[in-house]
Amino acid sequence: MTVRAPFCLRAQNIPANTTRMNTRLLSTLAALLCVTTLHAQNLTGDEALSKVLVDGEGWQEIGSGYGFTDGACGDAEGNFYFSDLPKATLHKVTPDGKVSVFLENGPKVSGMKFGPEGRLYAATQGPKKQVIAIALPSKEISVIADNVQPNDLAVSKHGFVYFTDTGKGSVVGVEVKSGKVFTAATNIIAPNGIALSPDGGTLAVSEYRGTNVWTFRVNADGKLDGGARTMTLSTPAQGPSAGDGMCADAASHYYVTSAVGIQIFDATGRASGVIAKPQNKGIVSCGFGGEHLYVCNSDKVFRRKTQAKGAWLFGK
Repeated sequence: MTVRAPFCLRAQNIPANTTRMNTRLLSTLAALLCVTTLHAQNLTGDEALSKVLVDGEGWQEIGSGYGFTDGACGDAEGNFYFSDLPKATLHKVTPDGKVSVFLENGPKVSGMKFGPEGRLYAATQGPKKQVIAIALPSKEISVIADNVQPNDLAVSKHGFVYFTDTGKGSVVGVEVKSGKVFTAATNIIAPNGIALSPDGGTLAVSEYRGTNVWTFRVNADGKLDGGARTMTLSTPAQGPSAGDGMCADAASHYYVTSAVGIQIFDATGRASGVIAKPQNKGIVSCGFGGEHLYVCNSDKVFRRKTQAKGAWLFGK
C-alpha cells in the first residue's frame, strides 16, 4: 500500500524573483498548511482524552478519612464498590454519590470484581490470603482458593478467576467450579493490575516495577496465550511506573493507575493520554460506576463524569 505525504508548498516552487519578505510569508503559510493537513488526517484515528473526558467536569470527592482505599469495582446498575483495606470494611457508592457501608468486619480486600452469576469476587490480604466470593444479597462468603497470594483479580465469563501474584511475577488462574488453581502466565515484572476487555477475550496486566502492560488471549478452557507487551507506561523522573489497578471501558480503552496519574490506552495499545491524580498521594485502583470514573486515592475516593461507560461483561 502506497502512503502519500500530505500536500505542502515547498520553497523551491517559489519564483526566483520573489522578494525575501514574500518568500518568508509563503514559507510560513506553507508550513501552516502542512500542519493543518496533517492534523485533519489524524482526526479520524484520534483517541485523545477529548473522547473520554467531559469539558468542565473535574474530580469530585466522594469520601475521605479512610485508612487506605483499594479494590475499585462497579456493577451493572452503576453502583461502585471499594475497600478500606486496613479497616476490613467494604463500601458502596450509589449513582447519586451516596456512600454507605456494604460489609463490616470482613476480610481485608485488595481487589474486587463481579462474576457472571452476580457474586462479588475478592482478593483478600487478611486474616488469610484467599480468593473469595460474596453472595448477594445475603453477603455469605465462600472460599474459592486458599493459601494463595492474590493482589488484584479479574473474573471471566467462562468461569475462571485470574489474579496477579506480584511476588512470583505471574498470573494465576482459578477454575471456580472445581477450585483448581493453575499458573496462567509468568515472567512479568511485578504484575499488579488486571482487567478484561469488554468482550472478555483479552486480559491486560500492568507491571508495577516495569514499564509494560501485557495482553493475553483468553481461551474458553481458561488458558492464556499470545502474551505480549502491548502498552508502554510512562514513568516519573525517579522511581518505577507503579502501574497498579486497571479497568476497561465499553470502547476498549484501558485505564491504568500509576505514579504519574491514570494512563489511558486504546485497544491497539496506543497511549491516549494521562489524567492527573485528584490529590498528590498514591493512586492504586480505578473503576467505572455508570458514567463516572472512580479512583481510590490513598485515604480518599474521587469520581469524575466521563463520556466513556464501563465495560460490563455479563449483561444486566
